[in-house]
Amino acid sequence: MDTGTPFASALERAAHHAKVFLEGLDEIPVSAQVTYEELIKRLNRPLVDAGVEPATIIDDLAADVDGGLTISSSGRFFAWVIGGNLPSALAADWLTSAWDQNAGMFAVAPAAAVAEEVAGEWLKELLGLPKTASFAMVTGCQMAHFTCLAVARHALLAKHGWDVEKQGLAGSPPIRILTNDQYHATFELAVRYAGLGTDALVTVESNADGTMVPEALEKVLAESDGPTIVQLQAGDLNTGAYDAFEALIPLAHQHDAWVHVDGAFGLWCAASPMYRHLLKGVKHADSWAADGHKWLNVPFDSGYAFIAHPEPHSASMSIRASYLIHASEARDQVDWNPEWSRRGRGFPTYAAIRELGRDGVRDLIDRCNGHAHALVTRLGQLPNVEVASEPIINQGMVRFLDPKPGATDEDHDAFTDQVIASVTAEGEAFFGGVTWRGMRCMRVSVSSWLTNERDIDRTVAAVKRHLGAASTA
Repeated sequence: MDTGTPFASALERAAHHAKVFLEGLDEIPVSAQVTYEELIKRLNRPLVDAGVEPATIIDDLAADVDGGLTISSSGRFFAWVIGGNLPSALAADWLTSAWDQNAGMFAVAPAAAVAEEVAGEWLKELLGLPKTASFAMVTGCQMAHFTCLAVARHALLAKHGWDVEKQGLAGSPPIRILTNDQYHATFELAVRYAGLGTDALVTVESNADGTMVPEALEKVLAESDGPTIVQLQAGDLNTGAYDAFEALIPLAHQHDAWVHVDGAFGLWCAASPMYRHLLKGVKHADSWAADGHKWLNVPFDSGYAFIAHPEPHSASMSIRASYLIHASEARDQVDWNPEWSRRGRGFPTYAAIRELGRDGVRDLIDRCNGHAHALVTRLGQLPNVEVASEPIINQGMVRFLDPKPGATDEDHDAFTDQVIASVTAEGEAFFGGVTWRGMRCMRVSVSSWLTNERDIDRTVAAVKRHLGAASTA
């Protein structure tokens, strides 16, 4: 009922539409069902002179996007590592927009600063990172990588007598970045944004699962004594494999290299006693990047950067101006983040961790990993399906084999993409493809708190149905 405030009717309509959407998640097609042309036709309304009532806009928007949303919160969304929305995190995100805090400094938004500070400490505890590490809450893992690279750049060049904050990069000692050939594309973007250039990327020999070979790293490290960053994986994007941190990090440190860990989703396994062994030794790295909108299941956007060395972190990020009011005791976010004006993204993280607690986070990780293993292995039992990578955690891959006589690898690639497209178009489940070691595969990622055994049953049945149709086409 409209209470008479300027906001009431619009917010009531938004709450109604959100409730209808969320209560129907289990039955809505997971993939978008309308075309680009149809969405343009609906949304490309004339720009009017007088404006439109807020409640009318919300009703129109809900109607216009119907069928044009990818339901990534669904328990049957397996294409990319995207989590759902925990109830408290979603509600806290609504409040974050309503409160409209510029969460850059304590003086501007005191409660936002403190909630973020507390949530950051909780995150370090859950992820098994040093209590003394500094952190930043950013938009996602790409900006977490950028933040960590900016700090690494500052610290490494300082050791070579170069103040990058004053002198810039022109003429500075070149920084090389050692990584395997399966690094995520967001890391490459972060390298570019940090001004280091993709020529700085040096590929180190890796094993079949994408993990780095220690002897190969040692050899490459010995080839130069210049500033070096070693990037390691906590959960490969396709196989979920973990680098051997106990062997690799000491090697890198012996050569005075900075070790950065891409833990976008895999770092969360530190919260599970069942999977924590995969991260043995990771706490000795220099920086870590992770996502909240993946396994913590908070709304977009949410990423976390952690730095073992707070001094170069603040030196590379903080700034002072005469009109600013800096806190003497509280944490000012602007001292640790690449953003100045920013939403209070600490609130949803704070709410999610409180909702789950240690046991809830552990259970979320264990359930997703179990569902991923069940889905991949059950698909592998179907005719003309080959398991390309059995899940270590929540990531796996299968390949669909063209049943026609004399089928080639190229035929299997095309058949795999055909089955993926057919399953996804129907909307019962959503998958994506990837080229892994020269062959097309269907990736399986399980990250949503909503995924359950019924979702796995429905998905296996859908794949079986479309696989059979494709085989007889």
